[in-house]
Amino acid sequence: MKVSVVIPTLDEERWLPGAIASVRDDAFEVVVVDGGSSDRTREKAAALGARAFQASRGRGTQLHRGACEARGDLLLFLHADTRLEAGWLEALHGLGPRVVGGAFRFALDTERASRRYAEWAVGLRCRVLGVPYGDQAIFCRREAYAAAGGFPPEPLFEDVAFVRRLRRVGPTVLLPPRAVTSARRWEREGSAFTTLRNNALVLLFLAGVCPRRLAAVYESGRSQRPSPGCG
Repeated sequence: MKVSVVIPTLDEERWLPGAIASVRDDAFEVVVVDGGSSDRTREKAAALGARAFQASRGRGTQLHRGACEARGDLLLFLHADTRLEAGWLEALHGLGPRVVGGAFRFALDTERASRRYAEWAVGLRCRVLGVPYGDQAIFCRREAYAAAGGFPPEPLFEDVAFVRRLRRVGPTVLLPPRAVTSARRWEREGSAFTTLRNNALVLLFLAGVCPRRLAAVYESGRSQRPSPGCG
């Protein structure tokens, strides 16, 4: 089984090498889709052996472009600040024939005790709601991606929307190897606040609230730019 790893980027020159290094030796190919970085992200991707493309800014749009460019049998979508633990490819090769996709266990790359709360909360969300986030390295078979309609071009929760579609196509699983994500957001905003906010927003999304309105809430603490409305 050939695995294509798709990485969306935007000013991720610092983090991208770690993400690529964690999968490069085992993946069939690494596809990086940049959303208009102002740093050397694209040059770094090419230097590290990735196939590099550019797309309109927006994680859903970039992920879909990467899926269209990928040539593997299985598509794995990895955030630029996330590293996959050793054993990830063996876990994928062990998938049952009926499984159409899934994700990996969530972990933070910090020794702070607060990380245990965040990791526990993500695990609980996955068990109760069945919706892993993109920082858990979502994967799926190529034909399942097409059947699910791909990632939507939403400004937030494109990962949740896609996983919900994917689960209608067939069974999904959460694999034991960890997707180890940078703790930068949790350390900047606080572990408890970040976890509670994320869970509250996803519940609102599942209840039908417009993703653009939720994106405005998500970004409100970091930007004063007006957000687009929902028509």
